[in-house]
Amino acid sequence: MAKLEHIRNFCIIAHIDHGKSTLADRMLELTGTVAARDLTDQLLDGMDLERERGITIKSHPVRMNYDPGDGITYELNLIDTPGHVDFTYEVSRSLSACEGAILLIDATQGVQAQTVANVNLAFNQNLKVIPVINKIDLPAANLPLCYEQMEEILALPREEALAVSGKTGEGVAELLRAVIGRIPPPVLPAETGASALIFDSQYDAYRGVVNFLRVHRGIFRRGTKIRLFSNGIESEIKEVGFFSPTMRPCDELAAGSVGYVIPNLKSPSDTRIGDTMTDLADRCRQPLPGFREVRPMVFSGIYPIDTADYDQLKASMAKLQLNDAAFVYQAESSAALGFGFRCGFLGLLHMEIIQERLRREYNMDIITTYPSVIYHVYMKSGEKLDIDNPVYLPDPSGIDRIEEPIITCRIMTPTTYIGDIMNLVMSKRGVCTDTAGVDAAHVIISAELPMHEILIDFHDKLKSLTRGYGSMDYEPAGYRPGKLVKLDMLVNGEPVDAFSSIVHVDMAYERGRQIAERLKEAIPPQMFQIAIQAAIGGKVIARETIRQLRKNVLAKCYGGDITRKRKLLEKQKEGKKRMKLIGQVNIPQEAFVAVLKAQEFNK
Repeated sequence: MAKLEHIRNFCIIAHIDHGKSTLADRMLELTGTVAARDLTDQLLDGMDLERERGITIKSHPVRMNYDPGDGITYELNLIDTPGHVDFTYEVSRSLSACEGAILLIDATQGVQAQTVANVNLAFNQNLKVIPVINKIDLPAANLPLCYEQMEEILALPREEALAVSGKTGEGVAELLRAVIGRIPPPVLPAETGASALIFDSQYDAYRGVVNFLRVHRGIFRRGTKIRLFSNGIESEIKEVGFFSPTMRPCDELAAGSVGYVIPNLKSPSDTRIGDTMTDLADRCRQPLPGFREVRPMVFSGIYPIDTADYDQLKASMAKLQLNDAAFVYQAESSAALGFGFRCGFLGLLHMEIIQERLRREYNMDIITTYPSVIYHVYMKSGEKLDIDNPVYLPDPSGIDRIEEPIITCRIMTPTTYIGDIMNLVMSKRGVCTDTAGVDAAHVIISAELPMHEILIDFHDKLKSLTRGYGSMDYEPAGYRPGKLVKLDMLVNGEPVDAFSSIVHVDMAYERGRQIAERLKEAIPPQMFQIAIQAAIGGKVIARETIRQLRKNVLAKCYGGDITRKRKLLEKQKEGKKRMKLIGQVNIPQEAFVAVLKAQEFNK
């Protein structure tokens, strides 16, 4: 067991795709933590989904033992973090388990929007930041630009920066020595008693709840009686260990260490991320400072395609929530889709990843409704309602005003694309508030936009317009009144709640027309004509018609008077009219899947 002064806890933070996982691979290789035959690319990215997309979704802790050449073996606890804005909460939790951070900057792209956001998170937690320029082996590497941006934007002196290549391993040994030399060892808290902070959890089908924790004081070993502060649950530890990078049992976890604890808990709801664990025999009086409560930004309904899978979906979501504290859900029902859940996410990528994990890890066949945000609805009676589902929007006659969430967005881009980006912001009902030059070739554009407008395709369009060089970061900026209306989709005169959405009045016609066209393609013809209408209140703003299936009633007429043919056609017409009055249109499940899976409403 390493002495406290020989332990270093640090994480790697950066913008997406700046080489965090690749650099972690070289560190594992250099320290001999993983044998050469077991080494693969993105080793710490355990999910197939992470490897396929080339992104990190979950933080991954790993312990490395390293001798820099002075005869002392140091225990280095590394946490590899995500880079996408939707997973900022993962980064903030990882930082709380560390004393320092390696800030990675891509030598070909320089400082990006999420680089600035992540370094601010590290500064707010008083961590020692080591700036590192990665990918110096590439021909397009521009070190002078990176040094200039580092000083101008991040206020970090260029003398502190190290240049490395995560691909070739150049400079990685110097970086590990800098980690040992610059990052301080853990400090024992003033509060007496054993305490450990749970910064992540996962559910194991065989062993139950696995808690990832950073021990602040005391020793946790197998058989220790523990207590959780948030709910007062007491249990006994079945196993302790560390990550190397797989879970490896050990005798004990002492102060300063990062590892895992498996208590005798079977229910995913028994533990919470951010909770404090203490030893019953050596109890601390106060819980450790946890994390700020994260609030979901995007809401969507998730329903099982087969209603018999409802209970299984509920259990799967509980296990997934244990592994992802930013994901929230509550039961709801829909006339069209049956029983399901209203789920909250941090962003659209987060929503996409949760859906994919439900399908892959838990074999759930699910369907999702169109994403929405929380609206503040002020009634004429003075009452204020929070609405995240268009179905619950009250009658327009009683509404005084509707306020929608606004975000402050920072877009970093080459100067060539300023005009295109300003046009994109304005097309999304946004306002550019400030433009600041970073260097001769880059600017940061600050803008205010409605949250709803960036849900679907804003990030994709930004990347397309800037040839992949633009990046963005956003944060909530309160609420603002808007001309918002509820758009209903009517099939044969009956509203279908699964397709309802709250939209700005200027964009309602286009949205209604697109959904109507999709429904026309997806719903099969019936024995009578079906009208598909997009309506705001009682006003129809778009319409498509599904043709009726016709039987040729004149086939048996081989001549004779024209009046006979007319009589048969009139009889058929009367029958169709009567059928339309009493007929029900059963929208097939495939139609819901086709319309709701199409993420191109704004394109």
